[in-house]
Amino acid sequence: MSSATQAAPVITGLGVTAPTGLTVDEHWEAVLAGKPAIGRITRFDPSSYPVQLAGEVADFDTKEQVPSRLITQTDRWTHLGLAAAAEALADAKVVPAELPEYEMAVVTAASSGGTEFGQHEMENLYQHDPSWVGAYQSIAWFYAATTGQVSIRHGMRGPCGVLCCEQAGGLDAVGQSRRLLRGTSRLVVTGGTDASLCPYGLTAQLSTGNLSTVADAGRAYLPFDAAASGYVPGEGGAMLILERAEDAAARGAGGGYAQVLGYAAGFDPAPGSERPPALRRTLEAALADAGVTPDGVDVVFADASGVPEQDAAEAAALRAVFGPRGVPVTAPKTLTGRLYGGGAALDVATAALALRDQVIPHTVGPDAPVPGYGLDLVLGEPRAAALRTALVLARGHGGFNAALVLGRSAS
Repeated sequence: MSSATQAAPVITGLGVTAPTGLTVDEHWEAVLAGKPAIGRITRFDPSSYPVQLAGEVADFDTKEQVPSRLITQTDRWTHLGLAAAAEALADAKVVPAELPEYEMAVVTAASSGGTEFGQHEMENLYQHDPSWVGAYQSIAWFYAATTGQVSIRHGMRGPCGVLCCEQAGGLDAVGQSRRLLRGTSRLVVTGGTDASLCPYGLTAQLSTGNLSTVADAGRAYLPFDAAASGYVPGEGGAMLILERAEDAAARGAGGGYAQVLGYAAGFDPAPGSERPPALRRTLEAALADAGVTPDGVDVVFADASGVPEQDAAEAAALRAVFGPRGVPVTAPKTLTGRLYGGGAALDVATAALALRDQVIPHTVGPDAPVPGYGLDLVLGEPRAAALRTALVLARGHGGFNAALVLGRSAS
């Protein structure tokens, strides 16, 4: 069957390790309840830093989730990814040993890699000497570490890879997974996690100038609001099982949570260029790829950076495509902060759940949306709606743009 006539691939499994919960159900309950998971950083003493708030993954028991030999060989970012991948496979009722090993692939997103592991090894170097640096530094920090460990743990020998596009990477990973499913792969573990809440990681993030320094956890991350001041960092993310529709049906998985109808990526011009940002043409390309017109989109899960100039640019792109208040817009990430390599993957999981349950989760925090943005921002409480499609947007620091169109499951 040619790629042009193949049915859209389906998401048959979800796994979540996020500030909002350690399972899909915990995360979804927190999202619908509007339960914020942002608080003072506890993984180290943040008192000397201008940013002291983050979305942390609480109560994660590494010893229960990760094989003991891997704990000292890998970073927390990989630990979170391994746990989410295992949950996603169980959710999809996939037993990897029962499938051809070269027809299963792994594609994840990564942002900063194993930051905390790398920090500890650098401390060993400058406080002692090179002999104190462990051999696993060479792999634990590496962007592809999570992809590799998931592949090894589950015996997946098909095409594997990693997309390093900061916050946009989760959508790019799903897009690459779709390409693989048009070839010889029948199943792909995809998504992403992040865990950069350590002094080294936070210092690197501060260099962008985009983090909010507001001390009130309820007022620090307010995308599209008159009081927007940047975003709050977070850790965690989600992993997804993506399958060819016919293979999912053959093993009794049905239509899954959602279909992946369309995808596109773009890159912003250099600062100072007269060319416009890439987001509008990226989302238009994703809609065209999906064969969906603007009036066929029922909800937008916004990138929602919280940086006023970036919010204004995203709002302008949405107005240009959908018209003023032309489509409901939401940003559940205000509960967790921006999760970098894990952020867009978690948005995809949340959008898939919204399609399943026919409800738009609300955006917690903003209470004074900028009128000129012209957005129908869902506030206050979830909004019941007949949802056929959802558009997920993501932008990564440095110019990355991505858009993904999900469709309601056929079953």
